[in-house]
Amino acid sequence: MSVAKHISQVDDRTLKIVWDDGKESIYDVLSLRRNCPCAECTNGNRGTVDDSVRPVEIKSVGRYALQISFTDGHRTGIYSFANLRKTSA
Repeated sequence: MSVAKHISQVDDRTLKIVWDDGKESIYDVLSLRRNCPCAECTNGNRGTVDDSVRPVEIKSVGRYALQISFTDGHRTGIYSFANLRKTSA
C-alpha cells in the first residue's frame, strides 16, 4: 500500500503528494471535488460544482486517506491514498 510521505498545496487549485516510494503526484482540487467519493455524491447528488470552489482545509485521516473541506461547504469526502495513487498521473 502506498503511503503519502508529504502533502502540500502548490497553489489554490493544485495538490501535490510525494509518496513513500518517491513518486510525486499532482491533483487538480476542483476535479477532486467534482469526483468526491462520499455517499451523498456517489448516490447522484453531486449537483453542479462551481469553477471557483477551492479547498479550505486538507487533513490526514489516519495513515490511509485525506479529508478535504471546500469553500462550497462540502467536507464529507474521504480520499483514500489507495484511490489517489491509482488515479495519479
